[in-house]
Amino acid sequence: PFWPRPPARGAHCPIPAANPRSAQTCFDAMAPKFDANETKIVTLRQYGGEQAPSSVLAPKVGPLGMSPKKVGDDIVKGTSTWKGIRVTVRLTIQNRAAKVDVEPNATSLVIKQLKE
Repeated sequence: PFWPRPPARGAHCPIPAANPRSAQTCFDAMAPKFDANETKIVTLRQYGGEQAPSSVLAPKVGPLGMSPKKVGDDIVKGTSTWKGIRVTVRLTIQNRAAKVDVEPNATSLVIKQLKE
């Protein structure tokens, strides 16, 4: 064949199997499943009052079991006072519910004061 042969069974896995004849692979020892009660914090920079593209939100909130569209709607509601100004948004995710906190930096505070 044109491609190299795969390594011998168990050679690619750094975790030794208790029984060499068992069907355990390296994938059996991967990270545990997501705990729903655990609190995760996701930060991103976004223009206030605007819907973030799903392509940006999906890799960040998808593995946590959340819909990017629903999170985007929550961000729009939470950043409505910062319309058109780029701010840092902190999402605190617990029990598949996102809480939106805006963390303005110095630049966004100056722009907001100049617009008034």
